[in-house]
Amino acid sequence: MIATELATQVVTAFQQTTLAADPKGIDTQGIVKFFASNIAPILLAVLGVIFIGRASRGEISKVLTSSAIAIVGLAFIAGAATLFFVGDYIINLIFN
Repeated sequence: MIATELATQVVTAFQQTTLAADPKGIDTQGIVKFFASNIAPILLAVLGVIFIGRASRGEISKVLTSSAIAIVGLAFIAGAATLFFVGDYIINLIFN
């Protein structure tokens, strides 16, 4: 009995606080910053461990191929980021 009343009060309070909050957009800058600072280094570390493991077994050709693919992928990501900023600059130049 007490537990259900407590649960009802918690749900009511939660609904009131969520309804009272102003709706905001998604913080994409925060998401990108999170991935760049937390997820990307972990993925690069995993790739490094895989490359070292393959190299220690003598699979140098696979390591070189995988390394080249990773470098090309990083170049594409850097190019996309560069195009984003160049596009933003061009839009600001045209409309300001």
